[in-house]
Amino acid sequence: MIIANAIISVRNKGKEFFGNHERLYAIVIGCCFLPFISPAIALFAGLLFSLLGMRHRNIHQYTSRILQWSIVLMGFGMSLEEVITASKSGFVETIISVTGVMMTGIFLGKLFRVEKNISLLISTGTAICGGSAIAAVAPILKSENYQNSFALMVVFVLNAVALFIFPAIGHTLGLSQETFGNWAAIAIHDTSSVVGAGAAYGEKALQIATTVKLIRALWIIPLSIVIALVNKSGKGAINFPWFILFFVGAILFANIFPELQKSYAHFYWLGRRGMVVALFLIGSNITIGQIKQSGAKSFALGISLWVITATASLVLLK
Repeated sequence: MIIANAIISVRNKGKEFFGNHERLYAIVIGCCFLPFISPAIALFAGLLFSLLGMRHRNIHQYTSRILQWSIVLMGFGMSLEEVITASKSGFVETIISVTGVMMTGIFLGKLFRVEKNISLLISTGTAICGGSAIAAVAPILKSENYQNSFALMVVFVLNAVALFIFPAIGHTLGLSQETFGNWAAIAIHDTSSVVGAGAAYGEKALQIATTVKLIRALWIIPLSIVIALVNKSGKGAINFPWFILFFVGAILFANIFPELQKSYAHFYWLGRRGMVVALFLIGSNITIGQIKQSGAKSFALGISLWVITATASLVLLK
C-alpha cells in the first residue's frame, strides 16, 4: 500500500513538473543517438516515463514507421558476400532449428495462455536474432506497443544473463571452440550478445558464432513473409511486409555499389539508432495494467523456450 501511494505521488509530481513534457521527449529522443544509450536502456527509460504518467499519445503513431525504416537502413550494413558464403553451410540445420523454435514457442504460448502476438514475437526473437527480429515482425502483426515491449524485455534480460553464463557453462562442459560457437549462435538471442559470448570463449568460437548468426538473421525475410501470409486481415487480405523488400534492396544496392561504403556505414548507424528511438517510444506507451496482465506470463514463456532451445541445441551439437 505504501509503495502504491509512493508511485502515485511520484506520478502526480511528474505530471505537475513536466506539464505536457514534449520538450523532455525531444531531449530523450536526442540522447538515443548517443553511443552509450543501449536498446535496453531506451526501453526502460520509456517504461519510467510511463510509470511517471508522462505518456505522449500523438508521437506513438510514428513508432511503427520508425521500426520499419530502421530495419531497411540496417540492410546497408550487411555483406552479401558473407551472406552467400555463410549460407553454404548449415542451411538445413538452420531450417530445422528455426522451425522447431517457432513451433515450440507457439505451443508454450498456448500452454501458458500468453497472448498470440506476444508468443509469436518472443518465438521469433528466440529463433532468429532477438530484438531486430521482433522489430521486423511487430509491424506485420500490427501488435500493440505493450506486446512489443514485453517481448523485447524478455529478450534483453535473457541476453544479459546468457552473456555471462554461456562461457562458464561451455568451459565446465569442456565444449570445443566450434561447438560453443554454434551453440551460442543458436541459443543466444541478439547478435551483440552472441559476439560477446563468442569473444569471451575464443577467437574460433567468435568467428563461427558470428557466421552462423548471420545465416539466422537473414531468416527475418522468409519468416516475415510467412507470418504475413498466415496473419491475414479480412477476406483474403494479406498484410504484406513491403519494408522487407526494401531491406533486401538495401543489401543488394550496398553490394552492387561498394564505392559508397562510407555512406552505407552512416545509414546502418542511423538504422541502429532509429531502433533505439523506437524502443523508447514503445516503452513509454505501456500502462501498469498491461504489465500486470502479461508481464509474468511473457517471462515464463520466454525463459521456458530459451531453456528448451539451449538444452536441445547443445545435446544435438554434442
